[in-house]
Amino acid sequence: MNIATPIDAKSLKPDTRLGHTACPHDCPSTCALEIELSEDGRIGRVRGANNHSYTAGVICAKVARYAERLYHPDRLMHPLRRSGAKGAGQWQQISWDDALDEIAEAFVKAEAKDGSEAIWPYFYAGTMGWVQRDSIDRLRHAKRYSGFFSSICTNPAWTGFTMATGTLRGPDPREMARTDCVVIWGTNAVSTQVNVMTHAIKSRKERGAKIVVIDIYDNPTMKQADMALIVRPGTDAALACAVMHVSFRDGYADRDYMARYADDPVGLEAHLKTRTPQWAAEITGLSVEEIEAFARLVGTTKKTFFRLGYGFTRQRNGAVAMHAAASVATVLGSWQYEGGGAFHSNSDIFRMNNAELTGRAMKDADIRMLDQSQIGRVLTGDPVALRHRGPVTAMLIQNTNPANIAPEQRLVKRGFARGDLFVAVHEQFMTETAEIADIVIPATMFVEHDDIYRAGGQNHILLGPKLVEPPPTVRTNLFVIEELAKRLGVADRPGFGFSAREMVDRVLESSGLPDYDHFLEHKWFDRQPVFEEAHFLNGFAHPDGKFHFRPDWINQPAPNKPPAAIGALGPHAELPVFPDQVDVIEVADPEHPFRLATSPARNFLNSSFSETKTSRQKEGRPEVMINPADAEANGIAHGDLVRIGNSRGDLRIHARITAEVKPGVLIAEGLWPNKAHVDGEGINVLTGADPVAPYGGAAVHDNNVWLRKDAA
Repeated sequence: MNIATPIDAKSLKPDTRLGHTACPHDCPSTCALEIELSEDGRIGRVRGANNHSYTAGVICAKVARYAERLYHPDRLMHPLRRSGAKGAGQWQQISWDDALDEIAEAFVKAEAKDGSEAIWPYFYAGTMGWVQRDSIDRLRHAKRYSGFFSSICTNPAWTGFTMATGTLRGPDPREMARTDCVVIWGTNAVSTQVNVMTHAIKSRKERGAKIVVIDIYDNPTMKQADMALIVRPGTDAALACAVMHVSFRDGYADRDYMARYADDPVGLEAHLKTRTPQWAAEITGLSVEEIEAFARLVGTTKKTFFRLGYGFTRQRNGAVAMHAAASVATVLGSWQYEGGGAFHSNSDIFRMNNAELTGRAMKDADIRMLDQSQIGRVLTGDPVALRHRGPVTAMLIQNTNPANIAPEQRLVKRGFARGDLFVAVHEQFMTETAEIADIVIPATMFVEHDDIYRAGGQNHILLGPKLVEPPPTVRTNLFVIEELAKRLGVADRPGFGFSAREMVDRVLESSGLPDYDHFLEHKWFDRQPVFEEAHFLNGFAHPDGKFHFRPDWINQPAPNKPPAAIGALGPHAELPVFPDQVDVIEVADPEHPFRLATSPARNFLNSSFSETKTSRQKEGRPEVMINPADAEANGIAHGDLVRIGNSRGDLRIHARITAEVKPGVLIAEGLWPNKAHVDGEGINVLTGADPVAPYGGAAVHDNNVWLRKDAA
């Protein structure tokens, strides 16, 4: 299942040394890495750091193969200027100075015509390093360019969890190795967070712990479970409510704990009277017996660790589902015990200061914020998406590939095709976003620059020092931002003029943390709070010190709450007073009888690694998973081309007939490049950009669709 062989001095080849760094990719694990470095400056084997208490020597196979990506023959090596029509693939090699000059000139021209908000720097999590990822915001604020509401990934999950606890932290994730039951809810950890499985399986081997997996299909994590619960997409809150109903009914609820730590347990119990296993069975597709057995297991196992993922929150009721799942741990009083409680992310424990790095002092609250998830609507002139202001006519894109990963793909591609839109893309490969750019400039990879990382799914801050020299014609993200600042007249503003190492030191110093040299020696810094704080035994983080069964869906602070100028988003008026199932999802209907989820593939990470030969070979081709009964009813055989669609579009894809999905559910694991699909259109043709209530997010797993065998 995992790669767990550490590199040690005895296994090193002659003329090699060992480098230490952190995985930069968009994953909660942020694994500590050990990398073989040859005398000629190349990387070799990549392994998890054996002496890191969370990574524990284990990393995913795709990162273990990183040399394949670093030395890929198709890696971008030179700045390029488009010389033909957009997307035609005609390029002229140019110098770095010419490329940066042309980007700056285009920005100046756009600002002169339509104001500073016409420029929209656009980025995300292609690297999770603070310096190389977030420096783009310093340029944004210095120049008063359009703001960036980074909604696409985390907002529903973070909002739901903080509505409950008041903060984004929880029990030490290493306690999964010291528990009696691990509930892995809504994350395919075998494929996307292998370290969760490392610790869960350790508990099973050493303590006889049970592993429960809750998901929407029989994925690789399900196959590791002692109890596997496959629910219909978007129905997790119903399961949580039924479990709490049984807990109150059968005496598993810890009333003394709730009286001290929760806001309204009496109201919750009354609310849940009708949320029976029979009620939930009709909604979730589980049997009454399955729900009762799950409720009995967690109800009688004090040390139950609820590991709550992102996947089940990427529905239009995702924030509600996260809040409901976290509430189960409070009804049971699980937080009181080592190896108990609910954990989603530790993002709030690190207390790192990025104010200078991002230029926060220069931020103007009057500048509009544009929603990352709605890039298609922004670029096609939707007045609501544009906040009823002028068009976006120039972009710099770093660390993301929106032409492939953003929802409403047809709108996205139509927007990028505009003749009046200038786009510069800083990338490692010729992605589908780079293909439709005007200027493409080559970017370094993580072993070729300095940076600092903090985890979400664990508890460490990790240094990512430069280990090898980049190709001489490739530049860091920070270099691009600094050079554009010079050309745009803001290089004298606070935060500019520092190297990556200097900026790492400035972030660490302002955060009260050890300096770069300390991290270089010790590799990481454990920021895990003490037990009482992590388990909220001194009270939850709301002003009243209580866990909130009754969330304030509109006024509650959250890690990425939209600014007041945007306000609450989505159908927030329909959100429930207490944990409940709320069907603001795209429910199946006679015109769209199937529910489609776009789940992660094991060998890709968003659109990263889809360029490497081994990952592509292991994944095969884009396919949609169809239950045998649905296939038979629609005359579809394994390998047939089928067409799936909804109001946003349709596409052709090959059928994979499997009992791993339930009837009425389709799963398309990805994310494959658009061009890998039969007609050059990827799965995000079918996903929507309408925001998840109440604070936004993209419901990429929440799609109703029709299905038929392709007639061609």
